[in-house]
Amino acid sequence: MNTVWSIEEIDLAPKQGKKYWKNCHREWREEFIYFLMVDRFHDDLTRKPVKSSHKGFGDGEQLKQICGGTIRGIINHLDYISDLGCTALWLSPLFENNPESYHGYAIQNYLEIDKRFGTKEDLEELVNAAHKLDMRVFLDIVLHHSGNNWFYPDDVPYYYYEGARFPLAGWRSNDHPIPIELRDPELYGRKGQIRNYDSYPETREGDFQELKAFRMDDSVEARYVQDILIRTHCYWMKEVDIDGFRLDAVKHMGEEAISRFCSHIREYAYMLGKKNFFLFGELVGSEDTYNRYIGPTTTVTVDGQNIYYGLNSVLDFPLYHILADVIKGNASPERLLERYESLRRNALGRGDFGEFLVTFIDNHDQVGQSFKHRFGKDATEEQVIAGIGFLLCALGTPCIYYGTEQGFEGAGEHDSNIREAMFNPDDKVSDALDKSNKIYQGISQIAAIRKNSSVLKFGHMHMRKISTDEIHFHLPECEKCLIAFSRVLFDQEMVVAFNSSTTEEREEYISIRRQLNVDKAFFKFLYGDTGKVKVLENPDYIGHYIKLHLKPMQFVVLSNL
Repeated sequence: MNTVWSIEEIDLAPKQGKKYWKNCHREWREEFIYFLMVDRFHDDLTRKPVKSSHKGFGDGEQLKQICGGTIRGIINHLDYISDLGCTALWLSPLFENNPESYHGYAIQNYLEIDKRFGTKEDLEELVNAAHKLDMRVFLDIVLHHSGNNWFYPDDVPYYYYEGARFPLAGWRSNDHPIPIELRDPELYGRKGQIRNYDSYPETREGDFQELKAFRMDDSVEARYVQDILIRTHCYWMKEVDIDGFRLDAVKHMGEEAISRFCSHIREYAYMLGKKNFFLFGELVGSEDTYNRYIGPTTTVTVDGQNIYYGLNSVLDFPLYHILADVIKGNASPERLLERYESLRRNALGRGDFGEFLVTFIDNHDQVGQSFKHRFGKDATEEQVIAGIGFLLCALGTPCIYYGTEQGFEGAGEHDSNIREAMFNPDDKVSDALDKSNKIYQGISQIAAIRKNSSVLKFGHMHMRKISTDEIHFHLPECEKCLIAFSRVLFDQEMVVAFNSSTTEEREEYISIRRQLNVDKAFFKFLYGDTGKVKVLENPDYIGHYIKLHLKPMQFVVLSNL
């Protein structure tokens, strides 16, 4: 295999004889994404699952280092992900990293797969195998910074100070970074480590700890870095037929840089016949910040041309910070209602781009939290199922973080504590890929309902009022209460309800859309219970409703007949 060193050596003509996967039959908002860290999912060995290994594998110090997960391990266990109901795979960064890095975000070679994970041929085989299962594959990519590939004078930490630029004292390797065009000191910001991640321009121009930021200004050099990164990432689309990118640290890059990258990537995807290439980003911030990066509203003028369009979507961090507490009964649903109202308002100006965000309830990178913890920490199996069930049934493109389906409950001061291994690095026989696990089973059942339901994928969402007397209906107000919403598409309605109390059963009435023929109107349980319930009406209440009796932490999905 020929090694590519320079962007001048990259040939972006489609590979001869390769048929690129178009996946035109499914919109990206229909996906159910499985996010895994390659080093932590599975190694090459054939293993058997240990029942109820809820804490995952690896101790504190071990999880700060390479555990041994590989691309081959993912290939061998694609059925585990597919059978869970996932339709897309989001892989942590795969490009060659600094030797001390396990997570993938410290890149030193953008044109090779890290040999600890596998080879380019392994990745192409994984993508082809996923496509045969009708699954998309997204790569996590880093555009703001490279790895710790060079050092400041005396090789000591330098910190951001009023925008001052510091010397690049030397490279850590004689032949990295790659492509070789990146071995130019002028392509880096050289402003030291960020101290305040909420201070502009520091948060854009500074280094991520020891990882070195590229130029993020309006200079010719900054544009050249963008061109290099555009070309290298088009190369991977051409070589292995990937279906999308998740962009890391979007907040730390300018809107124009992100829009320019997305525009060129999208255009190249069209050249290969890939019309649904998905571009979504990590963007911790407000809804107003989202609007600057998503969709056609981000059109900018560069060199007299209005050609740049932004991300399709971003990860919904505001929902992430709310939903877990509501599901566990630690917060009032009022904040959840406000979040969905905010989504509705802000989506109006985005058009099809950005109407739906990528939703999640568990995460590998808990920025700003002094104590990191999985959603499964201090949660019951029923609550974990309900949390993912909520994502699958509500607005958005749901994403599950690996191990959540097994109830992983990692916690600690470091991100490594919530990045447990799905296999045991200390033996050669055991893993945590237990398909019989109650949580795995519950999620797979709800995912199957969503997969076969146009209502859950495309319907309008309405938070529903509840009542105990069939007269006075109100939105849920207490922390441990019944929460319900509907998805409505044309004349079909599906009701999703959850009793957030851990101890009390609840029998309450839930408002629904008005029915044409109440005498013949019923809702049938699809998940969480059996049988059906009749649609009710009361002369003292203008509207229709159903009555549900839910056990503590019971999650149900119903559909009108």
